[in-house]
Amino acid sequence: MYGLTRSLLFQLSAERAHRLGMAGLHYLGRSRDLCESLREKALEGAPPSLAIEVAGLRFAHPVALAAGLDKDAEAVDGLFACGFSGVEIGTLTPRPQPGNPSPRLFRLPEHRAIINRMGFNNHGATQAAARLRMQTWRPGPLGVNIGKNKDTPLEQAVDDYVACVDALAPLGDYVVVNASSPNTPGLRKLQEPEQLGQLLGAVQERLATVAPGKPLFLKIAPDLSPEAVDEVVDVARAQKLAGLIATNTTVARPFEHPLAKEAGGLSGAPVREPANAVIRRAWLRSGGALPIIGVGGVFTAQDVYEKLRAGASVVQVYTGFIYEGPGMVGNILPTLATLLARDGYKQVRDVIGAEHRKPGAPN
Repeated sequence: MYGLTRSLLFQLSAERAHRLGMAGLHYLGRSRDLCESLREKALEGAPPSLAIEVAGLRFAHPVALAAGLDKDAEAVDGLFACGFSGVEIGTLTPRPQPGNPSPRLFRLPEHRAIINRMGFNNHGATQAAARLRMQTWRPGPLGVNIGKNKDTPLEQAVDDYVACVDALAPLGDYVVVNASSPNTPGLRKLQEPEQLGQLLGAVQERLATVAPGKPLFLKIAPDLSPEAVDEVVDVARAQKLAGLIATNTTVARPFEHPLAKEAGGLSGAPVREPANAVIRRAWLRSGGALPIIGVGGVFTAQDVYEKLRAGASVVQVYTGFIYEGPGMVGNILPTLATLLARDGYKQVRDVIGAEHRKPGAPN
């Protein structure tokens, strides 16, 4: 059924199709009974053994939704109805901003990929906060992904993140610092150790005041060198972060395509292996002590399984949802349960630890 719908949507521009999809999910969210019924059906293939706790947050299974799809918390209920164990909204900035000029979103179906240079287009933290206050149904953790406005100088970026914490942290279940989008000029410089330590320290301090105990995650890029991943992990542990989200989109173009010249972040299947490599490196550097939410190139149960074996505890999807549709989670869970039953979801960290430390294993 979604194959036909996707064919029709793909006749439209990518951004227009996105708006239509979000509108549909928004209106779905108006019916609590329908949302609950659809979610129950999507979770039929998720045995209790798939549940996992990360940073004190309980996920019914490992498949969650990444930030970027619902920037303004407009369709949270509709997305939970699709079966996601958690939903992350954003990236949100203190002030509304239109983002970059259109066109800024491009599909590459033959590569199962998307290029975007949206530029944190959103209606601002205040409007999103108002929507979250009205929410009455939350069957899983809701994450709030925050960033800085484009016109805020980098040396004042901390102020923007802290302002977002003030507005949004009390309303979400966890907070994510996005310092890795390639579409806000200079933003990725915040991943450098000194600046990152200052940013995370300030956010943690404010979080302790306005939402004590709320978990804080950091979303990082797939383009970091192995040594840079080590530095980020060290800073994250020093700042007592709840975990990492690995990874954001990439500026690399690992294939030839007429659209490859378009600026922006590449997501989808080509990011799967780079993201897995960052997850492995971060897991090894922390000795498995820093929880990781894996993102990048997830379309199937096997893709989820690979990220769990690389070191992730939960796996988020974005581009895969665009291509696979609202039945994606329900399709993944039965096969994923079978895959994980072979070595036990709860023991997977021991398994990957042994694998990664074998002579000649990738690091």
